[in-house]
Amino acid sequence: MSFWDIIWFIIVSFAFIAYLMLLFLILTDLFRNEKASGWVKAIWVVFLIFLPFLTALVYLIVNGSAMTSRSVRAAQRAKDMQDAYFREVAGRSATAQIADAKALLDTGAITEAEFQALKDKALR
Repeated sequence: MSFWDIIWFIIVSFAFIAYLMLLFLILTDLFRNEKASGWVKAIWVVFLIFLPFLTALVYLIVNGSAMTSRSVRAAQRAKDMQDAYFREVAGRSATAQIADAKALLDTGAITEAEFQALKDKALR
């Protein structure tokens, strides 16, 4: 095997992997599309199987900007869900922590300096 055979193998492998990533991206977007009916999705899939390069090119031309907006919405939904999970796991809000510290201050369990330290920590 010559040096150029290895280079050619690397180029072909890269192109094949890039094409597979494009197909997965298209399929993900296709099933994420809420406006398309099941029949339209099935037709796109059939064409992706039998005429993959042409169909991928046409899909990118027809749905390129919509693909972007659907990806952005999906990423935003994932971020919102992650933030909600973090808030749930993190515990109480800063307001609740300050109220608890104020109750401790009122009962005399902590000093004013300790209250201020707890308040500063809750607000960070």
